[in-house]
Amino acid sequence: MASWSEFAADEPRLANGIRLLMQQYGPGFGYLATVRADGGPRVHPVSPVITDDGLFCFVIDSPKRRDLERDGRYALHSFPPEESDDEAYVAGRARPVTDDATVARLALAARAAPHADWRLFEFTVDVAMLARHGHAGAGGPSEPAVRPAVQVWLDPSGTVPEAVRPAPARLGRHHRRAA
Repeated sequence: MASWSEFAADEPRLANGIRLLMQQYGPGFGYLATVRADGGPRVHPVSPVITDDGLFCFVIDSPKRRDLERDGRYALHSFPPEESDDEAYVAGRARPVTDDATVARLALAARAAPHADWRLFEFTVDVAMLARHGHAGAGGPSEPAVRPAVQVWLDPSGTVPEAVRPAPARLGRHHRRAA
């Protein structure tokens, strides 16, 4: 598992593209998928906090927080932009941040409500994906001018969970391809 800063150092353009999509409306905005106790998925909108130090999320006392505390697997997907279907996806493991100075610094920067019952989690990166979709071509809205370009990054440790592992055609430490 790589930290966001390790991933960003390894793939700066991909990390920047993901950051731009997650923060396109100002503060971070995306959909967080967690694993329920029965093994099913749970999806909630969240405001991820991306800094040079890491990928974080403040999570209030809720089913999704209990999911992360019990089973740290997560997937985070960007909200689609108004002008395209571009998308960003990051998956890995969440862990509670226990360093009081880090929690205080990020709470101040992200304007986290001081009296709310939230916990700060840091998300590691096992898989990162950025898909850029073309805009409508001359043939109409259903005919794209450009085929989607997909960039995928896999954690170099090779510990990517089966549930988030890309299709075999994309295996490898780094892989970029036009779909």
